[in-house]
Amino acid sequence: MKRAVLSLLSVVAAGLVSLASPAFAQDAIPITQPLRGYYTYGKHSGVSAEAALSGAAAATTVPMGLYAVTSSRDDNRYSGVIVGRSPFFHGSRTISVPTFIVPVKVHMPGGAVFDPGVADSSCLGGKVPTTVTQNSPLFQSVAFTMNGVSIGTTQYADAFLRAEFWKNVSVTGNRFHMTLSPITTLAEQTFDVPTGEGASFNDEECDNLGIIDYNTWDSYVQGTLIPFVAAHGGGTTSFPLFVLYNVVMADPYVSGTSDNCCILGYHNSFASPVQTYGVADFDSNGGFTGVADVSGMSHEVNEWVNDPLGNNPTPAWGHIGQVSGCQGNFEVGDPLSGTLFPSVTLSSFTYHLQELAFFSWFYGSPSIGTGTTEFSDNDTFTSDAGSVCE
Repeated sequence: MKRAVLSLLSVVAAGLVSLASPAFAQDAIPITQPLRGYYTYGKHSGVSAEAALSGAAAATTVPMGLYAVTSSRDDNRYSGVIVGRSPFFHGSRTISVPTFIVPVKVHMPGGAVFDPGVADSSCLGGKVPTTVTQNSPLFQSVAFTMNGVSIGTTQYADAFLRAEFWKNVSVTGNRFHMTLSPITTLAEQTFDVPTGEGASFNDEECDNLGIIDYNTWDSYVQGTLIPFVAAHGGGTTSFPLFVLYNVVMADPYVSGTSDNCCILGYHNSFASPVQTYGVADFDSNGGFTGVADVSGMSHEVNEWVNDPLGNNPTPAWGHIGQVSGCQGNFEVGDPLSGTLFPSVTLSSFTYHLQELAFFSWFYGSPSIGTGTTEFSDNDTFTSDAGSVCE
């Protein structure tokens, strides 16, 4: 499992999760150091892009399409796979991927409980995180405008995919889409954190932040939660999204400390046929700069769409966003981690989505996205990633 480079430096606050957890105050460990918020990804080393495409053609995994491009940044040829059909061929290409939202309640060894299924009056205005997630622009349709161009009324991942390939797909009118549908919310699951593998931490912001070990958690996802989804109508042809509430990860977790924190979300894949999935924290503690409610989910869902195996190659880029060094894959959220897209209000809740980098930012000018010189979906990038990172 390769870990992305860190940044998003912030002093972490913490989030109260369940009013039914009187153990919070006595169990929480004070945070005594600044923490870094970032996102990571898993690289599927056991299957080639060609094998993944064969699985998609045989309908044994989520639909995937091939792209191939010569980068103007280094004049080399690159190819990869994205969820849905390729935007490089004209015509009608609407694809829907069955999606399962799985809220996960986390029980810490000391007794603290972080529960996305319980109304939170302290940090979320009495709303239920799972319900707020279901009603978000990730799963509901909104009229999106990106760089002054009306994209249409759709979900954020579909809108972004259309926007980043706008010069190609706009000629098809409204016929190119990649939607998350149907959407099923499964019964909340419970993760009992093993002793020494996580704890509740506290400072003066919004009570508690849960920190758990990344690898312990991901083993639970693959070994327990993925089979649970498969037993309830999911499987390799679906996209499961596991939702935590004010719980982040450390890699590795060091018992009793907040060292190596904080992974806010990730996407991953394994096995053959390929099973893809995402994990993200619903954040209401307010302690991470440029992070709120479903922004972490928007980061991970869109990276899953554009780089489902975690290994779509690009010319090296870096020293921007959460990446302090160099990185060489097509992770559309990482260059703009901590930068928000204009907020969207739905069902009386103001949602925060992350701004994302276009395909052309990674592979080079000219931009095939919306606008004239835009290389991200809200005009932060007005040129490509530039010379190859060293």
